[in-house]
Amino acid sequence: MLIALPNADHSFTLTLFMAATGSAPSFEALEEISVARAFFAHEFPDALALMPDFDQQYATHPVGRLATIHADVWHTQDTALLIGDAAHGIVPFHGQGLNACFEDCVALDRWVGNSADWQECFREFSAERRPNTDAIARMAIENYEEMRDAVRDPRFLLQKELSLLLERRHPNRFIPRYSMVMFHGEIPYAEAERRGAIQRTLLTTATDGVASLEEIDLDRVDALVRDQLTPLDAVVS
Repeated sequence: MLIALPNADHSFTLTLFMAATGSAPSFEALEEISVARAFFAHEFPDALALMPDFDQQYATHPVGRLATIHADVWHTQDTALLIGDAAHGIVPFHGQGLNACFEDCVALDRWVGNSADWQECFREFSAERRPNTDAIARMAIENYEEMRDAVRDPRFLLQKELSLLLERRHPNRFIPRYSMVMFHGEIPYAEAERRGAIQRTLLTTATDGVASLEEIDLDRVDALVRDQLTPLDAVVS
C-alpha cells in the first residue's frame, strides 16, 4: 500500500507499506533500484510519473519497521508494571496507539485509588485492559488490510453505503466499526470489535446477490438490527 501525506510546501511524503522479507512484493525482493522501479511502474504508475528522481529517493530513504507487541505478562508481582506501548504497541493504521495509552493511565489511576495492594492493583488493571488492547491490535491490522485490498471492491462500497444508512435508521444500535473506534470513546475497543463482527455478518447477508441499495429488503435488515444489536446506551452506561 502506497500513501501520500501533504507537506506545508505543497509536496508530498510517500510511504510504502510492504512485507520486509520474502518473495516479491517485499523490501528484501526490491533492493535493486531497477527492480523497484519496475515494481512501481506496474503497481503505481501514476505516482512514478510524478517522481523524476525516483532512483535517488528510493536508494536514500531507509526501510522502517512496524510491529505489534504482545506481552504475556504486564507486571512483576508488586514491583513493576508495563503500560502503553511497552505492553501493547500496535501498528498505526487505526490511529489509536496514543489513545490506548491514555486509557491505560485512566484505568491505572482508578485501580491505584481502589486498591491498597499493588499486586492486586496491577493484576486487575491488566485484566481490564488486555481485552481492549488485544482488540485494537487486531482491528488496526484489519483496517490496513481493508485499506489495501477492499476499498475499490464494489461490494465493499455497497456495504459501506448500507452501513451509513443503517446508522441513520438505528443511531443507538448500528454504528460502523470504524466510527465506534475513532469517534466514540465511550465504547471500549473490545465492544467495538464484538459489535463490528455482528454488523459485518449482517451487512454480508444483506448484500448477498444484490448490486444496489434499492434491491435490499430494508424491513428485513431493520429487523435483524433490532434482533442482534443491543442498544448502545445499555452497553456503555
